[in-house]
Amino acid sequence: MKSIHTRLATAGGAALALALVMTGCASTPDTPDKSDSNSASGDQVVLSVVGLKAGSTDEAYKGLAEQVATFEADNPGIKIVTRDYEWKATTFAADLAGGTLPDVFEIPFTDSKTLAANGQIADMNDYLDQFPYGGAFNESVLQYGTGADGHVYAIPAKSIYASGLHYNRDLFTKAGLDPDKPPTTWDELRSAAKAISDATGEAGFCQMAANNTGGWQLTVDTFARGGSVESVAADGKATATTDNAATKASLEFLKALRWEDNSMGANFTLDWGSINQAFAAGQCGMYTSGQDVYVSLVQANDMDPAIYGLGMIPLEGDGAGLLGGGTLAAVNTNATDAQKEAAVKWISYYYLDRYSSEEAAVANAKLTLANNQPVGVPELPIFSKEDYDKYTQWIEPYVNVPLDQMKPFIDGIESAPLINEPPVATQDVYAAMEPAVQAVLTDENADIDALLAEANTTAQRAIDKAQTAEQ
Repeated sequence: MKSIHTRLATAGGAALALALVMTGCASTPDTPDKSDSNSASGDQVVLSVVGLKAGSTDEAYKGLAEQVATFEADNPGIKIVTRDYEWKATTFAADLAGGTLPDVFEIPFTDSKTLAANGQIADMNDYLDQFPYGGAFNESVLQYGTGADGHVYAIPAKSIYASGLHYNRDLFTKAGLDPDKPPTTWDELRSAAKAISDATGEAGFCQMAANNTGGWQLTVDTFARGGSVESVAADGKATATTDNAATKASLEFLKALRWEDNSMGANFTLDWGSINQAFAAGQCGMYTSGQDVYVSLVQANDMDPAIYGLGMIPLEGDGAGLLGGGTLAAVNTNATDAQKEAAVKWISYYYLDRYSSEEAAVANAKLTLANNQPVGVPELPIFSKEDYDKYTQWIEPYVNVPLDQMKPFIDGIESAPLINEPPVATQDVYAAMEPAVQAVLTDENADIDALLAEANTTAQRAIDKAQTAEQ
């Protein structure tokens, strides 16, 4: 297991490529029960797959129907059944144990190794060479889907991201700020947040604080200040380090915005979905999240692209960097060999073919564009930098996202260090840190040192349990 400070390098360095984030797909009206998805009609294989987050736009649902129809026409022996899906730390384990997940489902980078060790996702190593480029994925990305035995269990699929600063250009303008120049230091961010709040009455800066996202974004803040929430020794033994100076500084920063500046609004139960909704509705001036979130803001939250801006999270201190992550496609352990073969074809078609085939890239871009969905959102490479460069040339005529409004991020990401998420008991570490975020935002007298000490104890307990289970 690599250190959490391993760079997410590409074949050509940590340069950003502009790649299409696939429009999501949603459940069709005739979606059968799980029992149906594990059966076949005659020689036809039925495969249930991830769809959109519930409530996505009609255009996105239409796009799915067209994509499924095209796939089935090219693969007459496979019947695709899509299901609405949104990965959540608080429900995923129960869904997995209850057998309610589709045959092909999505998981974050952080979960793959544990699921593989527990035998909860299928071994896909024998199928690797059937993916585009013969399975020659960016090794820094593929490592997340690789188990302790060296076999590949989950396939890099989408949303390979670095954390960015999302900001509302309209609120910036109303506050007298330059929408083309987002803050580049934490002091500037604090000043901008107060200016927005004072001028508009909206939250100048919002922070996720629920469903493990509070701990996730506190980790983002920690990395940006040169800290670490988990260290891994050469022998693989992990130690919780949540009570470090950078995490403390991050909480003190939030406390100042909340209680001194009153620039964080009144909603302190935001998670990934609700903060996106608030931002799209013009209720939030700035927040941090993966740079790929633009797709969901447009698809699920009907955001006006004109208000959107993307900048760099301020990086200060030795070792400062951006948290990176992404999404893997996994196959249910109950899948038959025929379903695994079908899953390879679907994952390649739905997520990956556009990166290796100009015809697929152009066809996908045209379909996405026809359904009023984003084409050209910045993303980090799944294969090589050179492959992504070719891909971006193929889709350039169809790009419909405001890249000029993302320029501060695009210009800054090439030189920014990228830091992996804490590799052991990731979600449990985030859960241990989250109460500190909630306390600071709701209690003016919150004791940050005590909160972090408690978080560290809880996180270490979870890390020890996870490493014992892997032995």
